[in-house]
Amino acid sequence: MAEILYLGHASVRIRGREGIVVLDPCDQSVGFDIGKPTAQIVTISHHKADHNNVEAVKPLRDTLFVADGPGEYEVSDILIRGVRTAHTDSEGKKHGHNTIFVMYIDDVAFCHLGDLGHGLTASQLDEIGAVDVLFVPVGNGNHVIKPDGMVEIIGEIAPKVVVPLYNDNQQQRLEALDLEPLSVFVHQMGLKEYETLDKVTFTPSTLPREDEETKVVILNPTGVAV
Repeated sequence: MAEILYLGHASVRIRGREGIVVLDPCDQSVGFDIGKPTAQIVTISHHKADHNNVEAVKPLRDTLFVADGPGEYEVSDILIRGVRTAHTDSEGKKHGHNTIFVMYIDDVAFCHLGDLGHGLTASQLDEIGAVDVLFVPVGNGNHVIKPDGMVEIIGEIAPKVVVPLYNDNQQQRLEALDLEPLSVFVHQMGLKEYETLDKVTFTPSTLPREDEETKVVILNPTGVAV
């Protein structure tokens, strides 16, 4: 059983029987203090302070493995694959590159898009492969693709579950980071209403079936607003 906590901004913690992974730990410049989550593995989509705050993560067993680029990794029986993309233009000339991470924890395939800012090629989609739970950045149109484009990417990846990131509606953060409210993404996904959860757990048996629509799960951030 893999338990998911949304720490805030683009930061997520996944805890399974095979280990614990923290994805894109942020610093306080984005208005969240994520505390000191424990983990064996940290993934970094790109090296900016709001995504690479490795110092905030407490090693679970003395050492901390950091995956911060494309390639294949195996740590504590957790398989991880990094897929190279870009922030804005597909070649990364304007704002550098971004790494999408796919990881397999407790027989569930998780995918974190990082700060993806462009459409995916057929080759990139093939590298990503089948995804059960997809973490997507929403609300930010500067260095991340806008909600309507993200909905198209969700359709191409076809996950069983989508978890939106950047999903808070704090007015201060909306203005400071030029974020669009969560309601924009919710509307684009065709949801008339939704509920928020503090955490969620997944097993292969509790995921939606292949013939069911993609489920949207909205999590409350556990980080403290600063």
